[in-house]
This record gives sequence, C-alpha cells and structure tokens, in this order.
Amino acid sequence: MAQSSQVVLRVEDLHVAYGNIQAVRGVSIEVRQGELVALIGANGAGKSTLLRAILGLHQGYKGKLVFLGQDVTALPPEKRVSAGICLVPEGRGILAPLTVKDNLGLGAYPRSDFMQVSQDLNKMMGEHFPILGQRRGQKAGTLSGGEQQMLAIARGLMAAPKLMMLDEPSLGLAPLIVNQMFQIIADLKARGITILLSEQNARKALQAADRAYVLETGTLVLQGNARELANDERVKRTYLGGDTCSR
Repeated sequence: MAQSSQVVLRVEDLHVAYGNIQAVRGVSIEVRQGELVALIGANGAGKSTLLRAILGLHQGYKGKLVFLGQDVTALPPEKRVSAGICLVPEGRGILAPLTVKDNLGLGAYPRSDFMQVSQDLNKMMGEHFPILGQRRGQKAGTLSGGEQQMLAIARGLMAAPKLMMLDEPSLGLAPLIVNQMFQIIADLKARGITILLSEQNARKALQAADRAYVLETGTLVLQGNARELANDERVKRTYLGGDTCSR
C-alpha cells in the first residue's frame, strides 16, 4: 500500500482497562485508505477490546483516536457510526427473530439517502450475497453459521462504512466456510473497502492482509508487511504452527 494513501484511522497510545486489569497497553496503529490491516494474537491479547474501543464501546480508555482527520476520541458510539466506522462483532450480533431483509434494513439506520439505501439493499441480496436474497423472508436465527456471518457483514455494509472492522469472522465455522468467508473479505477489499480485521486464523489473516499488527497481553509486539510477518520466525513459531490460533 502506497505510503501516500490517506490515513483513515490513527490510534495513538491507547490504554483500556477493566477495573484493575489492563486489557490494552499503549497501542498505536493506523489504517490507510483501501488497506486490509490484520490484528493477530492469542486469547486475551486485546484484539476485540481494541476494536470496541475504536467504536467507543469502552468508557474508561485513554489515548487518541483520529478518523479521517477528525479527532473522535470524545464522540459517542452513534456519532462514530454516523462518521463511517462499522464493527461486525464477534458472534455476529444479528437479530434472530427478524427476517434477513429486516436485519439488512437496520444496518442502514445511520443513513438518510433513502433511494440509495433501497438500491444497496437490492444489490446486497442480489449481486453481493445472492443466498441472502433467497433467504430474505426467513428469520435470521434459522440461517446456518456461515449464512449468519454473511448477513452480519452485509448488514455492516448497509451502513456504507468508510472503515469496516471485522471481529473474528471465521470463528466457529467449518473449514470450507472459512475459505468462503475469506473470499468474501478479499472481494470487499477488491471493491476498495478499508478493513481492520481481528482474526483467530492467523495464517488466513496474514495471507489476506496488506499489513498486520501482533498483540500479546494487550501490548503491540510486532508490526509490518503481512507477508514478511508470515515469514517471521517468532510469528511462525507462535501463531502458524497449525491452521489457526486462539483468539
């Protein structure tokens, strides 16, 4: 990724605590326009906490968050969403009793361009995720795990995000569906969507990403080009010994 690309997100010296437990310690990262940046690390490394803090879901954090040149550190979550930050959470967070179409419609709640929303909804259920079109009237809770993850991503896209954060999108999915999910992520990147990915499958994440950050117990320990990190002996030994690593 060219260094001249616009910085979409800059996180400076972020600290997040749960009571006396420091979950994130002095982390600084940045994501540039059109990049796919991966966060990898073991269980408890702070990846999900970092994403939630970027969206403003943690009240007790310290540090600075700049989004598209604007300091958003003090903004509440709904203002960050309106500004263009989207989080597809671990566990998908779909509304199980509602239909697929209704879940997608809720994703567009920050938007006021209603004509475009209608067009995007049709694209989401046709061009981008045809299986969702086939399931449009079905309750979301009856979908398979892979279909629910597609719905969660599609719902996030309905917000027309300038930054899409994906938290463990392959968690709990069968290997074949994991491959399908990473193809979807590759397609999003090809469409120019800027992505910050927290992922339990370090091998797949590094294959997909432009750059990556490695977190250990809330601290940033490695960063750089994803291909180079995939060949780093420490990364290979710790995270690439098998097909996956823990969250």
